[in-house]
Amino acid sequence: MDDGVFGQLEDGSPVVGNYEISKEDNEGLVDAIPKDYADQAAREHLGFKSVAERLSERFHMNPKLLKALNPNSSFRAGETVVVTAPDKPKTGNVTRIEAHRRTGQVVAYAEDGSILTIYPATIGSEDNPTLSGSHKVEGVARMPDYTYNPKINFQQGNNKEVMKLPSGPNNPVGTVWIDLSEPTYGIHGTPEPTLIDKAGSHGCIRLTNWDVEELAAMVKPRVIVNIVE
Repeated sequence: MDDGVFGQLEDGSPVVGNYEISKEDNEGLVDAIPKDYADQAAREHLGFKSVAERLSERFHMNPKLLKALNPNSSFRAGETVVVTAPDKPKTGNVTRIEAHRRTGQVVAYAEDGSILTIYPATIGSEDNPTLSGSHKVEGVARMPDYTYNPKINFQQGNNKEVMKLPSGPNNPVGTVWIDLSEPTYGIHGTPEPTLIDKAGSHGCIRLTNWDVEELAAMVKPRVIVNIVE
């Protein structure tokens, strides 16, 4: 591959690399994810729709970039594709979290007060503002299902009944739910990572699935989450 552009970005570690698609990458795919929650609730799993979507999430890429780097790929088992090289996962103990509404960022702090990491985030919207003040982490749920209750949260389409949506990366809250002490609020993933910090949430703090998975591995109950302007 021509390293003209990518060579300018290098800081000692590779920007892109090659990946051979395996048979496992083709397993557990679903044909489509319906928009209507009632239709989603009727599914067994809200999984990836394609190998390309799975790889985009695994390698922290915009799907359009993945396809631009591999314009002739059919993303079948045995093919080698070009992918980005994500940073190594952050490690440590998060002792405090700040969610900054105006900048659309979640900042995680270490025990010594230093910043462990910063994530781009969607934090509420004008119609559904995120709660203010300080709250505590109550726990972490991985691959959670999602209980839709229009009387508590919001109404989606014509759905007026409580229903449970199955787990999966295309679940409305993604692959992780970090529960907060304020009922129905949490820090969670998303089925649409390209919309982070571009489209409003229904009051919660939304990260990409890969960022919330990293954060969940470093946070424990009773960690304080401050919502600030």
